[in-house]
Amino acid sequence: MLVHVVKSKIHQVKVTEANLHYVGSITIDEDLMDASNIIENEKVQIVNINNGERIETYVIKGDRGSGEICLNGPAARKVAVGDIVIIMAYAMMDMEEARKFKPSIIFPNPETNLLR
Repeated sequence: MLVHVVKSKIHQVKVTEANLHYVGSITIDEDLMDASNIIENEKVQIVNINNGERIETYVIKGDRGSGEICLNGPAARKVAVGDIVIIMAYAMMDMEEARKFKPSIIFPNPETNLLR
């Protein structure tokens, strides 16, 4: 049996931009992607702490060291600049592997979105 487990988590970062007129996705600072083990084009879930919205989309790389968290396309309607979000990616694995697996969870600075 395969189960879904949290693989990666960027805990509580601030939305820096919402770009409605973009094809779609979330742009994430590449430093945050590396630290959380999230790759470009990976499917992620975004949970908005301010309004309870849950969004699924894919990741594109933002400028390294920028702290950028930008919701693009239709997802831009689900956030406001300054909202605090949690970004998670999941993996499927068998039960034995899941029991031993340790996700990559990071806690960036909530004011700058940069790694501490």
